[in-house]
Amino acid sequence: MAEIDLTHPPHADPTRAYRYRDGLYGADLVTAALVHLDFFTWLAENPATLEDICARFEFATRPADVMMTLFTANGFVSREVDRFSITDVAADFLVADSPSSLIPYYASLKDRPVTLDFLKVLRTGKPANWGGYDEDKAADWHRSMEDEAFARQFTAAMDCRGTLLGPTMAQALDLTGFSKVLDIGGGSGIYACSLVANHPHLTAVIFDQPSVETIARARIAELGYSEKVQVVAGDMFTDLLPADCDVHLFSNVLHDWDIDEVRKLLAISYSALPSSGLLIIHDAFIDEDKTGPLPVAEYSALLMHSTQGKCYATSEYREYLQEAGFEDIVYQNTAADRGMMTARKPRRG
Repeated sequence: MAEIDLTHPPHADPTRAYRYRDGLYGADLVTAALVHLDFFTWLAENPATLEDICARFEFATRPADVMMTLFTANGFVSREVDRFSITDVAADFLVADSPSSLIPYYASLKDRPVTLDFLKVLRTGKPANWGGYDEDKAADWHRSMEDEAFARQFTAAMDCRGTLLGPTMAQALDLTGFSKVLDIGGGSGIYACSLVANHPHLTAVIFDQPSVETIARARIAELGYSEKVQVVAGDMFTDLLPADCDVHLFSNVLHDWDIDEVRKLLAISYSALPSSGLLIIHDAFIDEDKTGPLPVAEYSALLMHSTQGKCYATSEYREYLQEAGFEDIVYQNTAADRGMMTARKPRRG
């Protein structure tokens, strides 16, 4: 395998290849709504709030929110204030009694495993198994990560994605004046290594669960950053974070968790950061008004299916960050439908 230079992101743009994988489950969520729920026929007659939709179909809030964001991004529904209505496109093609209805066209897909999974996830709020992983071994993605074989497979998948996203993120940051990064839930270490490669004055610590520790050490050694990036095993929810880091990074981590857990993690980070410390959230972000972008709304459907999370809107993160005490909140795009949001812990005195 050719060596990776983390100071030079790939020259070609792989966004289309990312989107095929990230958006894979979007069609299954549309199919579930069309064929099993006849959702658009009901909404045509009953413009509704998210709360109304959850009450009518007995949906949990998180997956219902992901579904409605996907439908909004596709132009199937529109929202005025907090009430959803169908658009002309949906009225013509997604309603059962329309002569142009596409429901029969989707009916042949109704028994796809992921389509059926979505019916359960929508109603329970609990994730299905990650990518069809053996149901006897794991109830969801987080328990799967306790299994060493799954942890190795999943971490390798996220590492190869990071060879583009890590350097691009690192080069978009000005980290002058900072010295040490804590990469929380850092997996293979690809993002921490990207930061120290592009900001040589930095060192970094990966903080992740024990099943990932050996994998991360080996990968960091392969990349040549063992002297600058160390690994500490622990539980980010219950264990104390290393206290000597003035930058915290959540890269593709918060999207795995529901709102309460996201708020808790941001509060833990705020408490552990020193005065004037920097928080970086690197992820795929939904727009402020939750109307798109479509590739991220489709990716959010995959996350909703297989994890306890979703892609959060910039407006949602801003609310949670301010609630935790952060200020100077800034968002910018990076690459392949990703971006980052930075925030500061206020200076004391």
